[in-house]
Amino acid sequence: MSQRILVINPNSTQAVTDGIDRALDPLRLAGGPVFECVTLAEGPPGIQTQRDVDGVIAPLSKLIASRDHDCDGFVIACYSDPGLHSAREVTRKPVLGISECGVLTALTLGHRFGVIAILAGSIPRHLRYLGAMGVMDRLAAELPVGLQVTELADAG
Repeated sequence: MSQRILVINPNSTQAVTDGIDRALDPLRLAGGPVFECVTLAEGPPGIQTQRDVDGVIAPLSKLIASRDHDCDGFVIACYSDPGLHSAREVTRKPVLGISECGVLTALTLGHRFGVIAILAGSIPRHLRYLGAMGVMDRLAAELPVGLQVTELADAG
């Protein structure tokens, strides 16, 4: 039986989830894991503020707990990694956040890394997270593109 990985978009914008789902197509290999992409209906249209991050922790953890019986792992598909640590408390299965994975992977490829943020207002929150990860001395820069999450979804 194939392993099932639940990829969770913690915002409520289905177009974002659809884009994530399409991006996973090259990883859908015969005999490989099944990637199931879902939208967190209780989430805001975009995770853009600390309040947005905090607001999805409980529903995200509830979703992961409810799918623990039929999933082998979970991915939180949002750069803020909202609820990552809380999610790891409700399951013994792997829970990966794309920010944590992206940064740690980048550090295997070079001495420094950079981040492209959606909004300038997100950068202080990202910097707090990178500081908690202990990687600030390796950050080259973080620059915003200046678009809302929903605008990026419309562009896709």
